[in-house]
Amino acid sequence: MEAAQAFNWPITVYYEDTDAGGVVYHSNYLKYFERARTELLRNSGVSQQALLERDLGFVVRHLAIDYIKGAKLDDQLIVRTKISELRRASIEFCQDLVNNDGQILCKAVVKVACIHSSSMKPTAIPENIKSEISSDC
Repeated sequence: MEAAQAFNWPITVYYEDTDAGGVVYHSNYLKYFERARTELLRNSGVSQQALLERDLGFVVRHLAIDYIKGAKLDDQLIVRTKISELRRASIEFCQDLVNNDGQILCKAVVKVACIHSSSMKPTAIPENIKSEISSDC
């Protein structure tokens, strides 16, 4: 697979995202990254709802995150998401949360596995979904 284009998803930091000091609480970065991955898939024509109707889903299998600098209340940020690896039953995403100056505040590598929702067992990503995802990479 050639170098992937980044998918950019805007995030605004709200009061509910922050701790008493006005800094984003650490677990909320995971929510930002999750939303951006969902929107990347949606933008590629992959509906999470349609997957569920087919008894399929994506679950996080592995996550590595590096908190570099805290985001603060009212910050306007971008989550940059790239698919770094597309395998038979998994997708690896590289994600950066950046501010308007392009400074990386947080980065993560997230590997998701495709599963049958009812059995929670791994399964191959359907070819039509792989081709939709690959066309945007």
